[in-house]
Amino acid sequence: MVAGCGEPPVPVPGDHVSRSWESQVDTTMAERQVPLGERFRDVMAGVCTPVSVVTAVDPAAAASLPGDSPAGTPRPHGTTVSAFASLSMEPPMVLAALDLRSDLLALLEPGTPFGVNVLGSDQSELAVRFAGKGRDKFDGVTWNLSGGVPRLEGVPGWLACRVDRLVEGGDHVIALGLVTAAERTDTPPLTYHAREFGTHTTTEGGGR
Repeated sequence: MVAGCGEPPVPVPGDHVSRSWESQVDTTMAERQVPLGERFRDVMAGVCTPVSVVTAVDPAAAASLPGDSPAGTPRPHGTTVSAFASLSMEPPMVLAALDLRSDLLALLEPGTPFGVNVLGSDQSELAVRFAGKGRDKFDGVTWNLSGGVPRLEGVPGWLACRVDRLVEGGDHVIALGLVTAAERTDTPPLTYHAREFGTHTTTEGGGR
């Protein structure tokens, strides 16, 4: 048999280590070719987050509301957020990240009241509605003023807050809110994960 024609390759000590290292280098180089922004979004898509609608009112503008709404009712504003979390227990505080382009953000300043409507698993339509732009977000939506801010009917979690401070971070502003009222019903939450809506389930052996 002619050497090199059908003979098994002669193993070289450490060759498997070299090939493994080369494979890792190739993978790392391929990853680096993907823009960091895309890789960051991909990582964050794997983080499961709650979905809430932050609300406030524009006291300078009256809303055109049907039914028996009193004249001069301030125009409601709302926007969907997934970057929302508790911040402190003493005093009770939360944080919510708002896009710099948000119409609602323009209404907030230290001392301004705002609401956090924590959505339930059957309220993905509200999440989509309030994620958009426009002044018709509240059309057909049942709500009332609670603590001076809009509270959506049927939400399982409700927090009335007052802006403590606003902190800029890149293309968003973090609103730090002092909680003035809190209510909850035992309803599965709406979550956002892998760019899809879902809800939370307890794993086997899970507990407090």
